[in-house]
Amino acid sequence: MIGISSRLPLLILLAAFMLVVVALASAISWSLIFILALAVICAALVPATPLIMLVLLLTLSPLRTLIATESGFALPLDIGQFLLLLYFGIWLIDRIRLHRPIFVVRLSLPLVAAAGLTAVFTIGVWHSASLSHWLREWLKWVVITLAIWNLTLTNDENWRWLIFAILLSATANALVGLYIFLGGSGADHLLILGRFFRAFGTFGQPNPFGGFMGIALPIGLMTAASQIPTILNAWHTKGRLVRKPLLILAFSSLASLLIIAALLASWSRGAWLGTAVALLAMLVALPRRLVHGVILTFSIVVLFSLAWSTGLLPSSIVSRLTTTASELVTISDVRGVAIYPWNYAVIERLAHWQAAVNMATDAPLLGLGLGSYEVVYDTYRLIFWEEALGHAHNHYLNMLAETGIVGLTAYIGFWLLIIRLAWSLRRHPDSFARYTAIGLLGCWVYIAVHSLFDNLYVNNLFLHIGVLLSTLAILQRQLTESLELE
Repeated sequence: MIGISSRLPLLILLAAFMLVVVALASAISWSLIFILALAVICAALVPATPLIMLVLLLTLSPLRTLIATESGFALPLDIGQFLLLLYFGIWLIDRIRLHRPIFVVRLSLPLVAAAGLTAVFTIGVWHSASLSHWLREWLKWVVITLAIWNLTLTNDENWRWLIFAILLSATANALVGLYIFLGGSGADHLLILGRFFRAFGTFGQPNPFGGFMGIALPIGLMTAASQIPTILNAWHTKGRLVRKPLLILAFSSLASLLIIAALLASWSRGAWLGTAVALLAMLVALPRRLVHGVILTFSIVVLFSLAWSTGLLPSSIVSRLTTTASELVTISDVRGVAIYPWNYAVIERLAHWQAAVNMATDAPLLGLGLGSYEVVYDTYRLIFWEEALGHAHNHYLNMLAETGIVGLTAYIGFWLLIIRLAWSLRRHPDSFARYTAIGLLGCWVYIAVHSLFDNLYVNNLFLHIGVLLSTLAILQRQLTESLELE
């Protein structure tokens, strides 16, 4: 997976990773140590490769919420912004050092689609309720677009590093989440099953943490699955096991197991539902013949239904899913609903949905401006629900309120194009790339489903989404070039 021969970057990366784990486990604010250590690490990485810096960026950027809540002093930039600037600085130095062009654009569907969506969101600057909030959200899509441009320009040969970076980042956060689940939280309102705590990693909240795990899981599973045919083929033809596929299988399998455990520990219903639908989508796409994928998926659904109806599934999980589903379906207006501890989270979510609809009613075409939900919430909120929570807990309704029908249509159209492209990459001639494309399809389906309940563009998670979109763009170009050669 890793095509860089020098061991020094890997040792530096391992040292940084261990520093993160020790700092998080100690429950001490180490933000100053992080900044100083990163400065030394980045200086050492300049002669090596910007890809190592990218791994650090994705692994450490989710510390944003942790540092903001635990740090004793205010930083001018959050850790994600700081690391992103360092990455681009190291990348620029590397391009100059190797006498390679800088301002080159290699067009791809993800790049054009992301740039187009960013342009649509730019309209909101003229009528946004808060220019600073608009700029904060708009810049996320600018960074996603820049990430696609940058990574597709420089990482054709080493694109597998992007997969490694995503999995390492998710694994690090999964370990933190499991530590919290086993007693590292101490927050009574997150107590579940009488003795555990809902995992939230470095995200501060269980639902976006579950979202991170759900986005990364399809990539981990497909990376592991891609190595099995290679290992079996080597054993059949050479009579021995090949070390590199075994190492990739071991790493991706361990990462997937930890991510699955953390996903369950998040106790996030949106994450569970998104994962279930994403897995079904990957099962449909996995066989080369569509009919085989449909039969396989139908069989899995039947087996799951039988396990559900016969009580073979854990009762705590079944109860959590069924009560939520019944409340979401039967409640249409929360203003007259009695609130109890067991239905508070669902009623709160529905109240914010209604607030978003009220906003969209006032500005149906262009919305109230990107990032304005929290700013204008007090004007449109329901009685008893005073806290804005930052977003509507339904990203589609949030987009409708902030960007109107125009913005929501563009956003949905963007993801439909991306999902369609991922599906088409099932024809990729390279086995690992094909499995990766199916994993990316699972990522996009997951985001589409979980976005019904949460906003996943938080705590610098949009950086990871940008890297995954970059991987998709690289695979698209590879497939296009292979078809042209034929």
